[in-house]
Amino acid sequence: MLGQMQNRPLLIADLIDFAERFHGDGEIVSRRVEGDIHRYTYADAAKRARQVAHALDRLDIPEGNRVGTLAWNGYRHFELYYGVSGSGRVLHTINPRLHPEQVAWIINHAEDEALCFDLTFLPIIKAIHAHCPGVKRWIALCNGSALPADSGIPNLLAYEAWIAGEPDWYTWPALDENAAACLCYTSGTTGNPKGVLYSHRSTVLHAYGAAMPDVMGLSARDAVLPVVPMFHVNAWGIPYIGAAVGCKLVFPGPALDGKSVYELIEAEGVTLAAGVPTVWQMLLGHLQQHQLRFSTLERTIIGGSACPPAMIRAFKDDYGVTVLHAWGMTEMSPLGTLCTLKKKHLSLSPEEQLKILCTQGRPVFGVDLKIVDESGNALPHDGVAQGELLVRGPWIVSSYFKGEGGDPLVNGWFPTGDVATINSEGYLHITDRSKDVIKSGGEWISSIDVENIAMAHPAVAMAACIGMKHPKWDERPIVVVVKKPGTDVSKEELLAFYQGKLSKWQIPDDAVFVDAIPLGATGKMQKVKLREQLAGYVLPTA
Repeated sequence: MLGQMQNRPLLIADLIDFAERFHGDGEIVSRRVEGDIHRYTYADAAKRARQVAHALDRLDIPEGNRVGTLAWNGYRHFELYYGVSGSGRVLHTINPRLHPEQVAWIINHAEDEALCFDLTFLPIIKAIHAHCPGVKRWIALCNGSALPADSGIPNLLAYEAWIAGEPDWYTWPALDENAAACLCYTSGTTGNPKGVLYSHRSTVLHAYGAAMPDVMGLSARDAVLPVVPMFHVNAWGIPYIGAAVGCKLVFPGPALDGKSVYELIEAEGVTLAAGVPTVWQMLLGHLQQHQLRFSTLERTIIGGSACPPAMIRAFKDDYGVTVLHAWGMTEMSPLGTLCTLKKKHLSLSPEEQLKILCTQGRPVFGVDLKIVDESGNALPHDGVAQGELLVRGPWIVSSYFKGEGGDPLVNGWFPTGDVATINSEGYLHITDRSKDVIKSGGEWISSIDVENIAMAHPAVAMAACIGMKHPKWDERPIVVVVKKPGTDVSKEELLAFYQGKLSKWQIPDDAVFVDAIPLGATGKMQKVKLREQLAGYVLPTA
């Protein structure tokens, strides 16, 4: 027997229509590439998204075909999120921090037929447009007056001129909820990036799950600053969640330095901000240097890479801001877990609470987790056993775009490449990436634990732990460190800092100081490049 409920598809266009009808006066604020602040409402955005849909129809781009973006977080990018996907095309957000050759490869692999870009990225477009013959139209996200006359790019349009005069009404197509909506390429794989193709259904379900109280907990009472880029896993779904719940959205544009982020938080009354640890390091540094405080910020979501305990402690103890530690991946839309305390944890000491808050948290409903040993056998969720982390759920990838890499699933589960423990209450603790794990004398050493301890030292700005070949123990850890400006610490002092915090055999054999640790396009440390940088390094002998 079937239930007797209406069978309505879950579609992205319904989010912006809902926003227009039920919180149309909600604010969307953007710092533009032009440098000024732009303000309008969800109702304004909905009308312009429909104009985008009409403009795409005039370009004769069929349903299911791709429209690329190279853009910062801003209102025009937000309109494309809805105008492209809502009209049945596939929004393809591209990471502009990649090498131009890789950007061109991704555009061609996705078969983008139009490419919308902020003028910041005009040099990239100039370098690649001749190598992207499938792109019919290049559209600069600007007014006609700002369009460079000597760009040398054929078929170049100004966004405002492109949508001007188009009707602000549009009949969204009645799509299958499983139709493709968005395409993101992961930078976490070896070789060329792989495309992850999200559906309308998966995107709307992810927005529902991520908005829940024990996850992002967003509501119409919040003002949200997504510092995480809209070109990186759709800004963790925040542009969709915002339309669903009616929170004020504050887009930072290209200005992501500590001073600019702080000023925007204060000026716009931001209550929640989301981004990767490197952004928050700059923000905390600005606060500390100028002895500043927050007047409205209550919580920040930190993901993309493990958040050091010292950062969680600094936000809470020094500034009264709760850190929500999150974990996920491009293949997961991206949210998998987020760390909040349970009621019974509220009576624990601050140090005991911190131990919990340093984990990656509990899974969102819709995400199933398990850990397995090297033979694929399930391991207990006891907080001790550690193994490879596998996931499954309605917003988790089943295969890559165009079948790249074959079938990624193992008996219906997606292998994340992370090594983790899960305790009896469901709290996930990522101990390492499988490719970064250090095995010394047959025992695993968590590079994340080593890095977190280094980051707690007052002179350390950034730390990376890598394994180096050892004739007796196979591998031994070293910690590579960038010092904070104006501070100093010796190798001996830093290694002594580990005493009592790790078992003696887990303490790094050496500390190496460098000017910078290579970061990838999404702000994650690139340990492969770091190893190349240290190619001539030799472990000290005892």
